Amino acid sequence: MIKTRLCDLLNIQYPIIQGGMAWVATAELAAAVSNAGGLGIIGAGNAPADVIRKEINKVRSLTDKPYGVNIMLLSPFVEEIMDLVYEEKVPVITTGAGNPGKYIPKLKEQGIKVIPVVPSVALAKKMEQIGADAVIAEGTEAGGHIGELTTMVLVPQVSDAVKIPVIAAGGIADGRGLMSALSLGAQGVQLGTIFVCSEECTVHENYKRAIVKAGDRGTVVTGRSTGHPVRIIKNKLYKEFDKLEKSGASVEEIEKLGTGRLRMACVDGDVDMGSVMAGQISGLIKDIKPVKEIINTIIAECDSIIDGLNNIVRGEKLD
Repeated sequence: MIKTRLCDLLNIQYPIIQGGMAWVATAELAAAVSNAGGLGIIGAGNAPADVIRKEINKVRSLTDKPYGVNIMLLSPFVEEIMDLVYEEKVPVITTGAGNPGKYIPKLKEQGIKVIPVVPSVALAKKMEQIGADAVIAEGTEAGGHIGELTTMVLVPQVSDAVKIPVIAAGGIADGRGLMSALSLGAQGVQLGTIFVCSEECTVHENYKRAIVKAGDRGTVVTGRSTGHPVRIIKNKLYKEFDKLEKSGASVEEIEKLGTGRLRMACVDGDVDMGSVMAGQISGLIKDIKPVKEIINTIIAECDSIIDGLNNIVRGEKLD
């Protein structure tokens, strides 16, 4: 049994949390992850509070385990979402795209754990200083909005820099990834792309199949010239982004092209002109499975690796 400080902090069985992906991380997926021993997360994205309230009520009807809400701090509804999670006493929130510092004192009044996503050591240290309970160190291998540092180099540096638990994210989808993250100093992992390819995930089947079909070079990064790069599955939309960026188009033109594209992929199933956000780990995902099977397999693989390493230490020969 793999148990870390993160398990104690969040009152979960396994050190696995689910990414708070907009249009993807619904109550159904969050409840399935929580019921399987991890921490399921509802992705608030740019949705208003009334939509997220329904998701919170739904997740509570599907599980009695801890869950969380991911809040994008650039959302036009961020203030009302913060009021909502405070009012509903959501056990955990993860945050992205900004500094949650001004909200932390009030959230802590309700015992809510705050876990920001960070792309650098400097930001991780800042989050610890302002009272974050843990940080998610996310490497550039991840899907969606990304930083520049890889998970392999970011996680150990962040782990050395802060005393709060570090959660590794980006490029992790199996027991080898979990074991690697723990070896680098993390107390757990955040998984996104692998959970998109679960039976309980409510995104369009075309979205899941696009990930399953992707190879090791199946993802690309768009929008670097805007300062907000996004990793997606290579498709016709990527070619349009590439043309615009190479032509020297303005940030406004590039951002206009991206408007509504995630919904187009997730809800409508248009994987040619929709934004199929997915990580580089897509090439490792070969099928669609129940969440419980995904988590149990990851834990069993990690346990097996630990047993194998113990055998090496004892000088025993591996099979």
